[in-house]
Amino acid sequence: MKRILTIALAALAPLMALVATPATAQRTDINVGMVLEPPNLDPTSGAAAAIREVTYANIFEGLTRFGPDGSVNPGLAHAWDISDDGLTYTFHLREGVIFHDGSPMTAADVVFTLDRARGEDSTNAQPQLFAAIETVEALDELTVQVTLNRQQGSFLFNMAWGDAVILSPESAADNATNPVGTGPFRFTRWVQGDRVEMERNPDYWGEAPALERVTFRFIQDPSAAFAAMMAGDIDAFPNFPAPETLAQFEADPRFAVIVGSTEGNTILSMNHENEALADVRVRQAIAHAINRQDIIDGAMFGYGTPIGTHFAPHNPDYLDLTDLTPHDPERARELLAEAGHEGLSLRLALPPPGYARRGGEIVAAQLREVGIRTEITNVEWAQWLEQVFRGGDYDLTIVSHTEPMDIGIYARPDYYFRYDDADFQGLIAELDVTSDPAERTALLHAAQRHIAENFVVGFMFQLPKTGVANAEIEGLWENAPVPANDMTAVRWTN
Repeated sequence: MKRILTIALAALAPLMALVATPATAQRTDINVGMVLEPPNLDPTSGAAAAIREVTYANIFEGLTRFGPDGSVNPGLAHAWDISDDGLTYTFHLREGVIFHDGSPMTAADVVFTLDRARGEDSTNAQPQLFAAIETVEALDELTVQVTLNRQQGSFLFNMAWGDAVILSPESAADNATNPVGTGPFRFTRWVQGDRVEMERNPDYWGEAPALERVTFRFIQDPSAAFAAMMAGDIDAFPNFPAPETLAQFEADPRFAVIVGSTEGNTILSMNHENEALADVRVRQAIAHAINRQDIIDGAMFGYGTPIGTHFAPHNPDYLDLTDLTPHDPERARELLAEAGHEGLSLRLALPPPGYARRGGEIVAAQLREVGIRTEITNVEWAQWLEQVFRGGDYDLTIVSHTEPMDIGIYARPDYYFRYDDADFQGLIAELDVTSDPAERTALLHAAQRHIAENFVVGFMFQLPKTGVANAEIEGLWENAPVPANDMTAVRWTN
């Protein structure tokens, strides 16, 4: 009898072990791939989209914020009142918000942030966001009154940009290397050249994220990005740099391929301080030399939407103006001859993203076909920002502008295009004080048509959002209404 009992217990042992062993714990860490490393981690002092891809909604927050559908939602302000004349915004701040260094966030921090952003010595990359502000006043610890010098229909939209996040006076000077915000994750370490690490903020005012640790890994080479995903070293790559491999991921049940849209207007930028490029006939010739679909097929492996102006095709106010500049090499050669610029030679600076490097080779071949020689220089991102964006030392470059609704950049004579047109500046000034939806649509249409008909730059394609992730991850943004890898809703399902 004892032997039978022993045998029975032995047979039950594996089942008992299964019952006794707890289920595998759900993962709470994630490794996220990015192509570009941010030059710093302060979104209020740099134009690089990579800064916001790390910090937006994770480390830093603004009065308002963008949702994954592009809507403007409450952020650090849970509500606001707008005066009847549209000039005064009264923001009501959330209670119990604490900066990552332990100091409370109050109305005084909002006053400091907005005054700093619009100050004469401001290093903010988007000064136009704050240009309409006349005064900022703390009415009490949780109430801020912002008075504008003119109506601005886009003011709440502007306050949702990464450039308008709220800072603490005590830590603002060090945010480039040690960012201190109010977000659901706090910065822990930056291993330059490799990764940025952050951890869940235990004192966050809102709903705690499911993830405890987030690591952003920087992998510029497409082949290395593919290998890292396949090996499981990277769990998600929201902007995957090797679109030619997406079919392999789609066929593999371990992965999910996420294809959406971005605000990224990919353009062949032109420096209007170059004598030849100041001639509209030369710019028009370049526009006719470009074959958009060939660039999309060759550089993006078919992913992307042709554009004929600086506006996102998914925006309801978009005008399709691609017919203004059909691929017409013969017309391009005629225009160059008419302008006296046959045999033109131009410098083409290409930053690291694949769409720029691969696209640049195709554009150079297309320009060569109409008689324009290009001297290609591959530049790293920091060099592009310093030499091209800030210094204006270039003739042509390819870059995708990923900020939302940023057609107003063409109204800034000091912007790196160096385009100075009073008529266009008047359109944007009128748009800035217009809140009626129908009137704004008419002005946006006029603005799109103006820069298209003046061939200010070469409009190429809307950058798609092609991401790859482990199939057990949910909550990643499908579209990118703003440069962001928002981790607040991301979780593992198993």
